[in-house]
Amino acid sequence: MVRNIGISVSPPRRSCEDINCPFHGKLSVRGRIFTGTLVSAKARKMVVVEHQYSRRVTKYKRFERSKSKMHAYAPECMDVIEGKRVRIAECRPLTKTVAFVVIEVEQ
Repeated sequence: MVRNIGISVSPPRRSCEDINCPFHGKLSVRGRIFTGTLVSAKARKMVVVEHQYSRRVTKYKRFERSKSKMHAYAPECMDVIEGKRVRIAECRPLTKTVAFVVIEVEQ
């Protein structure tokens, strides 16, 4: 059974028994939502997502492109592949550096 997480995303096709899955487990999502490119999926259940955004430079009254990398938890039911666009949502801290979870892999 797929749980409603309160965000309009398509649920994963596979099911899993992961306790830290927002769809099949008990992990709740709250706060910020980012869309980025999956850079690394070498760890077992952790991925690195690169988020690009525009930043204002007040001295020159222009914008510059910036990027940051965030660690996110990847549940077993998500098919994560390097180079894909993913959507991550904030959750409670799962490890020292992981406070986001993958909620959607864009096709």
